[in-house]
Amino acid sequence: MQKFTATYTDLYQISMAQVYFQKGKHKHKAIFDYFFRKLPFEGGYAIFAGLETVLEILEDFQFSTSDLDYLKAQGLDPEFIKYLKDFKFKGTLTSTSEGDIVFPTRPVLQVEGNMVEAQLVETLLLNILNFQTLIATKASRIRKSAGEATLIDFGMRRAQGTGSYHASRAAFIGGFEATSNVAAGKDFNIPISGTMAHSFVQSYDDELTAFRDFAQSHPNTTVLLIDTYDTLKSGLPNAIKVGKEMESRGESLKGIRLDSGDLSYLTKKCRKALDEAGLHEVKIAVSNQLDEYVIKSLKEQKGPIDVFGVGTNLVIGDPDAALDGVYKLAFANGKPRIKLSENLAKLTMPHKKQVYRIRNSKGELEGADAVTLSEETEALHMNHPFDHSKSITFNNCSSEALLHPVMENGKRLYAPKTLSEIKTYSRKRLAEFTEEFQRFQNPHIYKIGISNQLLEERDQLRNHYKNKNS
Repeated sequence: MQKFTATYTDLYQISMAQVYFQKGKHKHKAIFDYFFRKLPFEGGYAIFAGLETVLEILEDFQFSTSDLDYLKAQGLDPEFIKYLKDFKFKGTLTSTSEGDIVFPTRPVLQVEGNMVEAQLVETLLLNILNFQTLIATKASRIRKSAGEATLIDFGMRRAQGTGSYHASRAAFIGGFEATSNVAAGKDFNIPISGTMAHSFVQSYDDELTAFRDFAQSHPNTTVLLIDTYDTLKSGLPNAIKVGKEMESRGESLKGIRLDSGDLSYLTKKCRKALDEAGLHEVKIAVSNQLDEYVIKSLKEQKGPIDVFGVGTNLVIGDPDAALDGVYKLAFANGKPRIKLSENLAKLTMPHKKQVYRIRNSKGELEGADAVTLSEETEALHMNHPFDHSKSITFNNCSSEALLHPVMENGKRLYAPKTLSEIKTYSRKRLAEFTEEFQRFQNPHIYKIGISNQLLEERDQLRNHYKNKNS
């Protein structure tokens, strides 16, 4: 795993921290909220991912000797450098469970700590949580299109640098079964899978010999890429010949893969020929610029495809490329804090908070999360965050608290969860949402509201700062 030290941040975090230290504000308690303002992919939900990564890093988040030497060379205050020498993150995190379904505006995670430590972790949190949440959400959409077919992450070669490492992790949470990324497979215990490149076939004087040699080397995992020259006239017949030869040796051809052409048409032809040859168990895998829409189309055309290898569009989160997650101050030095904006959607919410998911008397979702002050124990009425004319009262309903302590004094409060546990939990939570929230076009809008007490606190603070600075 990549080693992260406390210099994995933006310069302005350190610049602000130095001022806090010089002015004696570094001991002030602060609370920051992590949330996002817009759902990715014009979808109806997002899947929260990256929490375990963050917790692992924060348990050893400090400045190395070389970090301090570098910062000293940048002209920072020597006394501040001495302070950073003993710096270690000792804050508290309250968070949504990783893999849960999350929505805009409401807090997803809260950080409590002294002003310096809470500020210094901002960039790290945004970098990891925004990216993994984006990719897990994209993977979930692809999973929905693929149905019961196997999904393999093929995106490492097209990712933005080492982003592929955490993209593979997030994709598994979102519903993929395997990855071609060996490092991610090893570190996160994700099954690894791969076939061959066209160059392997090209390196031989004839395709059949290439297939035979590969099958001999990998008798239990052979998947043959059949579109190097001519899929139906060359690749498929040669794959069938090798498949029958393997069968005679007590082995079995695992699959064939197509990476070009009319995938629906070609896979139907391949399936028919494989079945006629008695190779009913041979799987058909496809790749080549796939996403949730292409896969949905292939399924609607009834292409007999068993495995989808998805690369570029998955690991770069196409077309959005980034989640607009933000990290905003909600409380500092004993006082609630707020950011004002002419755009009401960018008005932040003060104080430490809780988020409740509303359920009816049967335990079913009401399609709403309510944000409250942390001391409120239920949410049976909520107001639109930015439109005072809209509110909802919930009758015969219960409130499920979504934010839970996950780290205290810089130490996690539970044993690390496996990726399989997170994936299973995520699928269970998503299954609670009706089709209207999961559809790709014009999904139903999940409601987010704030309690009467939080609304009153926010409006009072907003008026205070507007009058004070007018």
